[in-house]
Amino acid sequence: MNDGKIRRGEHLEQKKKAPNFCLPDQTCEQVCLEDLRDQWAVLYFYPKDNSKSCTLEALDFTANLKSLEAMGAVVIGVSPDSVKSHTNFAKKQNLQFYILSDSKHDVLSKYGVWTMKKMYGKEYMGVERSTSLINPEGYIENEWRNVRVKGHVEVVKQKLSEKKEKRI
Repeated sequence: MNDGKIRRGEHLEQKKKAPNFCLPDQTCEQVCLEDLRDQWAVLYFYPKDNSKSCTLEALDFTANLKSLEAMGAVVIGVSPDSVKSHTNFAKKQNLQFYILSDSKHDVLSKYGVWTMKKMYGKEYMGVERSTSLINPEGYIENEWRNVRVKGHVEVVKQKLSEKKEKRI
């Protein structure tokens, strides 16, 4: 039976309909993907607020937010951290984009990024740092898995520019 969830080891294919969701952001407001249609969405998944790499990634998206918005894109970060943690993270780092709390891992699972990880010989479930570029019609145009933070936002901007150019 296909319940719409991506199984471990599977990846969303380009041009597949992006799974819809509604999650609370750092201000406790519900944000639904379908309400953001008619614009591009840069949906990025990260493991933990205030960790070194996650903070660098959030700051890079913040530094590039105006140029992404000028290209018609909204930035959405998702992690399993609580709304309170997101509120503190956004305030501390002056983040101006949506940071959504998926404490039940529903959206993380739908996108196939809640996966088994291994560190120091121990296995645990965690977030695979990933980004999906979703077009205004709600289809995934591009996906990056196991993202390395340095230079990633520039790669996303370049791909968004290419995809927008093809649509004109």
